[in-house]
Amino acid sequence: MTQTALTPIQQLRAIMAKLRNPDGGCPWDLEQDFSTIAPYTIEEAYEVADAIERGHFAELKDELGDLLLQVVFHAQMASEQDLFDFDDVCQAINDKMIRRHPHVFGDATTRDSQTQTEEWEAIKATERKASDKGDGVLDDLPVALPALKRAQKLQKRAARVGFDWPGAEQVFAKIDEELGEVREAMGRQHADDIAEEIGDLMFVCTNLGRKLKVDVETATRSANAKFERRFRHIERRLKDQGRSPDEASLEEMEVLWDEAKRADKAAKSA
Repeated sequence: MTQTALTPIQQLRAIMAKLRNPDGGCPWDLEQDFSTIAPYTIEEAYEVADAIERGHFAELKDELGDLLLQVVFHAQMASEQDLFDFDDVCQAINDKMIRRHPHVFGDATTRDSQTQTEEWEAIKATERKASDKGDGVLDDLPVALPALKRAQKLQKRAARVGFDWPGAEQVFAKIDEELGEVREAMGRQHADDIAEEIGDLMFVCTNLGRKLKVDVETATRSANAKFERRFRHIERRLKDQGRSPDEASLEEMEVLWDEAKRADKAAKSA
């Protein structure tokens, strides 16, 4: 089969194989291993999420390609070590999707999405028990997940076995408690205690998001974007005056912040 007759995925695999070929391959690609490539894989996943959040779907196509390259890269390295190859990766996810959707590919019936979600989690729990990842409630949650995302997953796992507050009101009470403990730690002026209490506060706030069905990682990214948008407005307005933020007072910047806030609200209602 000639290079031009290859399907796009076959061509991508051939490109990666050539890059990793000790005879004439790319020195940088040849130096990599699973651990050195993993950070790039995580970065590419974030860039996919960023393109979606900004609604840039032309970029999304490119970012999905970059993420796919990461999968092909890992599969190529695994193939070189006779661990598995790209086809094995595809077959594994095919089998998993069929196994986890018995209401589509089997005889099971599902009444609604909530029931399906519960069945999905039950199937995953069965799979964990059958694997070598441990059968504990919190086993197999990746440590490398973003902290807020992992916190929410830990809480969700614990909630499945009944370790959870009945509703959001109890979480609000816990937030008040944790705020008090932060203040107490500040009074003691002990840096480690302050850090620990701030962490506890963030963990409980994450739980509030879960109880209110809010993905805290996404919500925090949105808050970051909002802050950046409003602060850039401050910079632009000051630049029009021939000044920079470090030449303006806090009161002046707060006026411009409120201006940006009103513009945001107007854009939402438009």
